[in-house]
Amino acid sequence: MGLLSYTKKKSQKVTHYLCCCKLSIAKRNKDDKIPKEERKSKRRKTAKDNEVKKKNDEGNKPFFCLQKQSNKGEKKQRKLLLFGKKKASKLSMEQRRKKFKKFWRRRKKAQKKANLISLIVASKELATATRNFNPENLVGEGGFGRVYKGQLKGSNEFVAVKQLDRKGFQGNREFLVEVLMLSLLHHQNLVKLLGYCTDGDQRILVYDYMPMGSLEDHLFDLGPNGKALDWHTRMKIAAGAAKGLEYLHEIATPPVIYRDFKASNILLDENYNSKLSDFGLAKVGPMGDNSHVSTRVMGTYGYCAPEYALTGKLTKMSDIYSFGVVFMELITGRRAIDITRPKQEQHLINWAEPLFRDKRKFEAMVDPVLEGKYPMKGLYQAIAVAQMCLQEEATIRPLISDVVTALEHLANPKNDDTNAPNL
Repeated sequence: MGLLSYTKKKSQKVTHYLCCCKLSIAKRNKDDKIPKEERKSKRRKTAKDNEVKKKNDEGNKPFFCLQKQSNKGEKKQRKLLLFGKKKASKLSMEQRRKKFKKFWRRRKKAQKKANLISLIVASKELATATRNFNPENLVGEGGFGRVYKGQLKGSNEFVAVKQLDRKGFQGNREFLVEVLMLSLLHHQNLVKLLGYCTDGDQRILVYDYMPMGSLEDHLFDLGPNGKALDWHTRMKIAAGAAKGLEYLHEIATPPVIYRDFKASNILLDENYNSKLSDFGLAKVGPMGDNSHVSTRVMGTYGYCAPEYALTGKLTKMSDIYSFGVVFMELITGRRAIDITRPKQEQHLINWAEPLFRDKRKFEAMVDPVLEGKYPMKGLYQAIAVAQMCLQEEATIRPLISDVVTALEHLANPKNDDTNAPNL
């Protein structure tokens, strides 16, 4: 029985061997009829198909990682390749994180460069848009230079063309900071940068045109036919400007300290929506465990926070103080510094401080052009917000998000008889 079993198994093996040989011979005879080059190509294709099938079978869940790939005659390019589970499992979570972070950083850098290139405008195009910087197109002038109203070729929209004075307050560094900041920061309460020009010694910025000018124009430079801002429009402007700061302080990454918050830098569209402009002095805010940024004191006299003016330590709270000054300008209709007034009234905040202590004197601070047309409860709450922003101790000033909440309440006429949220 054992011998028969052994013989049977041996016979099966021999039969299998002969069948394999027969198939092999048949295949070889068939291949002999195919040209040699075609046979090689067929073998390569089969091997490649097997390799692809093997990779596809190695796990279902994909993983993204980076790998350099070079082609003949081309520069090395970074490519996002899809690897199977087996390949990905060889990388630790930390390695994966680092690879993805490196890829993301390079991608952002490339996008930033592309954005800057796309914003370049030729000086000839700007000269055409402003009729060769015609004085009739001039809409503003200051220590920084001049602003012209223009219309770019092929567009129905007007633009503001800011031609910087080479001997003015804004130098090359401030120009570059403004271009970089506004090419990266985008919000409905920030002015939109449409382009810039650096041809020769020209330093020109192109923005959306703001038909209502700046807040300064409506508060202090009203002509005989000028229309004074009503109470709720003032609160709306303050709320919009605060939202711009909120974006810079609490949403932008890294955070940005504006450093030059003042009435002339708040532009208004046709609906009196606020747009913060002029980012030449803006500073990337403290990151990590840092509480402040040490820097040379810059800004406009009358708006700078006292601790920043004394120590050069810049924080978000420095902007909050400046906001408080502008908010008091909106309430009172007075400039932060006005040398045309009696000596004791020239500095707005010094004049207002003793009045803050007595509610009965709050009405004496209100802009007389309002002619008493404001809600009394709204006035008390607005002055309370200003007081909190102007605290001498920076750490007890409110966050800008809390200020936004309070001002949105005050800007709505329906809330005139209700209390604003506490800061």
